[in-house]
Amino acid sequence: MTVLSTRSAILLALASPASMADSAQSQANGFIEDSTWAVLNRSVYDRRDYQHGSSNSSARNAYKARSERNDYAEEWAYGLMGTLQSGFTQGLIGVGVDAHAYLGVKLDSGGGRAGKARLLGLDNEGYPKDDYARGGAAIKLRMSNTVVSYGEQRVKTPVFSSSDSRLLPETATGVFVTSNEFNALKMVGGHFTGSTDRNASSHNQEFVVNYSNGRKGDAFDLAGVVYSPSKQLSTSLYTSRYENTWNQQYVGALFNQPIDEKRSLAFNFNLYRTTDEGKALSGTINNTTWSLMSTYAQGPHSFSLGYQKVHGDTPFDYVTRGAIFISNAVQLSDFNAPNEQSWQARYDLDMSPWNLPGLMLSAAYVRGSQINGTQVDPKGGYAYLGYGKGGKHWERDLEARYVVQSGAAKGTTLSLRYNVHRGNAAQAELDTDQLRVAVEYPLTGRF
Repeated sequence: MTVLSTRSAILLALASPASMADSAQSQANGFIEDSTWAVLNRSVYDRRDYQHGSSNSSARNAYKARSERNDYAEEWAYGLMGTLQSGFTQGLIGVGVDAHAYLGVKLDSGGGRAGKARLLGLDNEGYPKDDYARGGAAIKLRMSNTVVSYGEQRVKTPVFSSSDSRLLPETATGVFVTSNEFNALKMVGGHFTGSTDRNASSHNQEFVVNYSNGRKGDAFDLAGVVYSPSKQLSTSLYTSRYENTWNQQYVGALFNQPIDEKRSLAFNFNLYRTTDEGKALSGTINNTTWSLMSTYAQGPHSFSLGYQKVHGDTPFDYVTRGAIFISNAVQLSDFNAPNEQSWQARYDLDMSPWNLPGLMLSAAYVRGSQINGTQVDPKGGYAYLGYGKGGKHWERDLEARYVVQSGAAKGTTLSLRYNVHRGNAAQAELDTDQLRVAVEYPLTGRF
């Protein structure tokens, strides 16, 4: 998809024939009148203990000989995230602004312990910064039920998505359009020139690519449709182009069917098709990755079974930290190695029937096998990972999550995670025990 075609899609969306009388823009109250603000306080502690000879290769440890590196990583930090979303001015075309400011503060860590969790920014010598900050804004235009945003912003799509799974959120720079002109149908399109990682303080960032160490492309284009004909069914189709690196298509479907008042059955399907394009900066890519997760819920209990398969001699890769919707991408591993197949079993329990509303417990186990990376392009961006033949691994994830239901602290979230990953040398990931504790306290309001 070219830049020209992306801009054409935006213009077509703006020119859609939907009725203006009952559109979102026709109901605009004003720039200030519809403005909202939010402040999120977040504290995260992350410790990773490496087993069986594995070690922390990040931060200051990267400057040391392998034999001198720490066998653990540890970071504790506080994050403050402020966001402002203005309303739209009245008229045919409404104008607004979305702005954000983020601050990260080190509570505890060191050069030999930082890096893996990506909570903290690092200086040029590999030591964690005492604090780091960044901010940005995007101008937005709305006509009818179509919004175009330009600037630094957060985006959520299956092919390009801003992650918020650490201390501070990821952001992207570019133009993004969302159109809801037709019932049950959402259309999106975007052109981006860079993304900013979760622990970065600079805006002059190349795209965050998760696995390839190849030279970075300069642009990312996407277009997609989401069709939701009922409360039970939602389907989506996306196409994207990472300049001179790959073309990627996505198909997804989510179906949830109630059986009776207490029981339901859900299916979540995701498929990505990725092929190299242009200069192929990451080498030859011919990858199809899909997953299917089924969930049976009965009262407070949910039981899930999932299967995921990678067809291709490179790992499934993605731009930005959050653009991975496959079911077996869990806490420590994405289970996305070349030719890998993986299974997942998961159990979730809502403790509300036992007079503990807001408390959720979950346990998941994922096992991957049949990894074979011996045919990876030796000149591409994935050879350094060192995949072998016969790779296999497993991960166990446990989580307790509590949301305060009332009082002055209503909305405060406390979570405790304990994750374990083990595997052989051919699967190219570390043996790790992880403990993560997070506390979030949100504040919201209107002007």
